[in-house]
Amino acid sequence: MKPEARIKELTEIINRLNHEYYVLDCPSVTDQEYDTLMLELQELEKEHPQWASPLSPTQRIGGQVVAEFAKIAHKRMMLSLANGFEKDDVLAFDRRVREALGVAEVTYMTEMKIDGLAMSLLYRDGRLVYGATRGDGTTGEDVTANIMTIRSIPATIPVTDEIEVRGEVFMSKRTLAAINEERAAANEPLLANARNAAAGSIRQLDSRIAASRRLDAYWYYFVNAASFGIKKHSESLLFLEKLGFKTNPERRLCHGIDEVLSYIDEYAHKRPRLGYDIDGIVIKVDALDLYERLGYTAKTPRWALAYKYPPEQVVTKLEDIVFTVGRTGKITPNAVLTPVRVAGSTVGRATLHNKDYILQRDLRIGDQVYLHKAGDVIPEVIGPLKERRVGTERVFKMIERCPVCEAPLEDVEAIAYCRNPRCDARHIEGLIHYAMKDAMDIEGLGEKNVEYLFNQNLIRAIPDLYHLQEKEQALLDLDGFSHKSVASLLTAINQSRAKSLERLLYGLGIKEVGEKMAKTLARHYETIDRLMAADAEDLQTIGDVGPVVAASIVRFFADENNLTLISQLREAGVNMTYLGPKMAARSSPFFGKIVVLTGTLSQYSRQQATALLEELGAKVTGSVSAKTDYVIYGSDAGSKLTKAAALGVAAISEDEFTNLLSST
Repeated sequence: MKPEARIKELTEIINRLNHEYYVLDCPSVTDQEYDTLMLELQELEKEHPQWASPLSPTQRIGGQVVAEFAKIAHKRMMLSLANGFEKDDVLAFDRRVREALGVAEVTYMTEMKIDGLAMSLLYRDGRLVYGATRGDGTTGEDVTANIMTIRSIPATIPVTDEIEVRGEVFMSKRTLAAINEERAAANEPLLANARNAAAGSIRQLDSRIAASRRLDAYWYYFVNAASFGIKKHSESLLFLEKLGFKTNPERRLCHGIDEVLSYIDEYAHKRPRLGYDIDGIVIKVDALDLYERLGYTAKTPRWALAYKYPPEQVVTKLEDIVFTVGRTGKITPNAVLTPVRVAGSTVGRATLHNKDYILQRDLRIGDQVYLHKAGDVIPEVIGPLKERRVGTERVFKMIERCPVCEAPLEDVEAIAYCRNPRCDARHIEGLIHYAMKDAMDIEGLGEKNVEYLFNQNLIRAIPDLYHLQEKEQALLDLDGFSHKSVASLLTAINQSRAKSLERLLYGLGIKEVGEKMAKTLARHYETIDRLMAADAEDLQTIGDVGPVVAASIVRFFADENNLTLISQLREAGVNMTYLGPKMAARSSPFFGKIVVLTGTLSQYSRQQATALLEELGAKVTGSVSAKTDYVIYGSDAGSKLTKAAALGVAAISEDEFTNLLSST
């Protein structure tokens, strides 16, 4: 047989054997026979590289190293799911769905909510084109080389039409235990938990590392199922199985909400015995044609819910209470705990919020305490086990001076503040906040590096960041700073100059101005100078800005220190203008208006229409009220359009909406 034909034949045989072993768990050959075939393919590809394919089974052992991950714009937004934490949340979800559809009962598909990394795969002409992470939901990272190392994922499928599949990449409990044994033997730090291990493995620039982590994946969403004539989510999963994708066998079709609740209870008991970590159950309406009728919020579909199991609760010792100083001077007490495993990771610290939190729970140093993760994420001390006290526990006493600069503290509604504007801790936290991903996104300026550079007197305030280029040699002289890391840091700092205004506003740390509020202000005022000139009355004409937020903004820009900071940043070339994809034109009929979308839109997805409206300065909400300015409706518009008519709210058809957009 000619080499080209044998390479093709071996590729088909090994792909079939991989499917048997990694998906069906039913191998038809021995490991020795498999290894012999793989070795033959490797040798042939080495001798005839012109016939080797990037989708060859030999590529699943890794070997590709990239400098950075390319960005991939998702063809359809990868939405998060709304969460439910109580059975009442599940019942409320079912009630909303039934009322929206006008039916007495709905059929749902219930599935495991695996604690892993969301992933999207695109296939074209039967071949894998790319694997992309969720990212921000709109744009993810191209991790195809690492995805190819997961043996259960098909490199080719038996259809030529374009297919997009979404699912979860994870590390099994058994694999995590085995890898940690290997790492312990090699005196390497252990992987904290399966979820972080999976996410970290997929984001390795060297695919050999990803291959060594022995990841797996389940696929739970066939994005373009309708184009294949598939009408139900349950049918789409069976179709994916036929194509060679691994789907979770623990799923169940439930007729009515009572069966859903029974499934939730059943897996609350089975959860510890599963081979992978889950943090809840996903509930989806089964009929695909109902998705557009039910619609979407700005971030979540209304046809699905993620029920989260109550967090795991453990007991550990409260060894000490220490204090940290935030960027606003806020003093936060923190619990120092005997390290303990909880909900998949080791926890040694937890915030105690403020002195009232401690006093109300009568927490004492030396107590045995209950600990859990709020939302399965944030460590939280619930309370003490008073019956275990032995008399050596120490009653908590709030400090009276800043733990960093020793300035007297000021109490504001149970929260203590250091008011010393020159406190080192405040400057460090302010720098960390300014550089964080959601603010100015300066990669390489995490907490440890900021503190290190601050203590080396290379940066003492935010404007100093933009003069680090002049101190390049001083950076290179520091331990742990290579030519590559310094170059990357200086590039990231330089790139931050061009960030849009909303990132700067968030990064400045204005009290009461979070990420969302910063974007609202940037869109409305467009430049920092217009915002600085606004008074409290003008600010409160913007939706979501109340008197507390307005007063805080006015107070910030009245402070001479803050005005000096902004002036220094301007001199450093930091952009102070909103650079949104479409500047919110004041001439737009939607600027500053509250808009509701209803019915099935034919020219836009619900997410696209929402994004367009928000770019034009509108606030898109999910329910009609007397405050609603416009209802934009498509086909099969129901109760929302009726309610709009009753309230006298202006109704705009999809065609009228399109015409208005073209004239804006």
